[in-house]
Amino acid sequence: MYKNSQVHPFHLVDPSPWPILASGSVSTLLGGSVLYFYGVLYSVLFVRLSFILTVSLMAIWWRDVVREASYEGQHTYFVEKSMRMGMVLFILSEIMFFFAFFWAFFLLKY
Repeated sequence: MYKNSQVHPFHLVDPSPWPILASGSVSTLLGGSVLYFYGVLYSVLFVRLSFILTVSLMAIWWRDVVREASYEGQHTYFVEKSMRMGMVLFILSEIMFFFAFFWAFFLLKY
């Protein structure tokens, strides 16, 4: 069974095969797309199969994340707060990146 007797509020993830499988399927999707752009025979089938595999792995991975949060109770208040703050900081970093990029673009234009 699952043990939830932690002495800290953090969530230490269990080893999962999904990241390596998803990176492999995305790499296969990229390779199939390149073959399609070069007009290789049957590359459309390769792209479609790798796209289906990528979407399936995404669904399975998110199913496991939801299971950890909902049924196992691994996502405590502190973990949820940390994930929200991480997402906010990521969005802010993207805003700053695009602001700097377009600022440099407009400065070089004049």
